[in-house]
Order: sequence, then structure tokens, then C-alpha cells
Amino acid sequence: MASTAPILALDPAPASASASPPAPARAQGQAQAQGPLSEACGVAINYIASYELNVSDGYLSMVCYFDEDPDAPVYVPFFQDQVEVKKGHARQFIRYLKERKSKVCLPVVKRLDKEYWGTNVQAIVMALELENGLHKLLQDLQNLASQKNETDLLEFLKRFVGKQKRNIKYLEYQHSYQKELERLTSKEDYVSY
Repeated sequence: MASTAPILALDPAPASASASPPAPARAQGQAQAQGPLSEACGVAINYIASYELNVSDGYLSMVCYFDEDPDAPVYVPFFQDQVEVKKGHARQFIRYLKERKSKVCLPVVKRLDKEYWGTNVQAIVMALELENGLHKLLQDLQNLASQKNETDLLEFLKRFVGKQKRNIKYLEYQHSYQKELERLTSKEDYVSY
């Protein structure tokens, strides 16, 4: 009986016709998704993706408000950056849903009812509220993923939670700085009278 090994060696199949290659790992070292996602986690991810888009809109509104100001606060570039970052996060959550064979159905999240952002401190407070709200949603999803033994989802969420913590710290610093600046400015105004 002839061996088939030499035939395979002489007639290799083209790469596209070979057996399906191993699935590539997701970008940035993420673990490969394991089976369908639990329905509760899918609903939560849909809400987070929608909320991320809402936060992006809020930042865009703030950027437009301060765009006309020649003395725009130092944190406006952060707001500009977050417009795109939050949209990107929403896309990543949607992609994750699709990878895990979950339905994408973004709920309507009530938009911010603001057109006037007021003082620098008021804008920072609103940004902090948005970021803290998102952080709470991510923590709730982490807890749910733990209960449902969704280890892949827990791994996926790690970087988002880390970014949220950094954003919150930055905004808290800006909040303290802007409050101190307002205090010093009002003290100077009082002394000059």
C-alpha cells in the first residue's frame, strides 16, 4: 500500500482551500469568545453601547459650546478626544455582541437636556456625572458577568474599566483645579473693589 504523505507534500493545497485556519485572537491580546453570551449580559452590553454613544454626544455638545470661546478651558481637548473614544467603545461593544452571537438592539438612552454648559466647573461636573454613570454600568456588568461565569466578558471589560477610572481621576483633578481657580478669581475681584 502506497503512503499518501509524499502526495500531500508534492501537491499542497492553497492556503484559501485548506481546512479552516485557527480563528485569530482579537486585537490587543483579548481571549477568544466562548460560545453564546447570556441574554442578561447581552442586554446590558447593548445598553452600555447606547450609553457610550450618548456620552459621546454630550462631549460633542460641550466641545461645540466652548468652541466659540477664545479662552476655552484646558480640558476641552479631552472632551474632543472623548467624542471619538466613546464612539469607538460603542463599536467595540457591538462587535463583541456579534462575536458572541448576541442580538444588537441599542435601546434609546435619554439625551442630555443641556444646551448651555455654564461655568467651567458646571461642565466638568456634567462630564463627571456622565463618566461615573458609565463606570457604574461597567461595574454592574462585571458583577453580572461574574454571576454568569462569563470569563471572556470579564477579560474584555478590564480595559474599559481601567480607562473609566483614569477619565474620572482626570476630571476630578480638573474639577478641583477649576473650583480653586474660581475661588481665587472671586477673591481677587473682591479685593480689587
